[in-house]
Amino acid sequence: MSTTHVIALLFAVSVALHIGNAAAFIARRAGASPSASALVAGSAVGSACALYLAGISAYR
Repeated sequence: MSTTHVIALLFAVSVALHIGNAAAFIARRAGASPSASALVAGSAVGSACALYLAGISAYR
């Protein structure tokens, strides 16, 4: 892996974590329990990472 690939992957993970934090915050403000909001956050992070990796694999 080149340096550019590593930086792009780190950027994608950072964006996915930000999406997960936003999803957890919204779920928590909507009245979900802490464990449910953590599950929502994990699902959002997993989905964002999966979309990124699917896009990369389709591009190559």
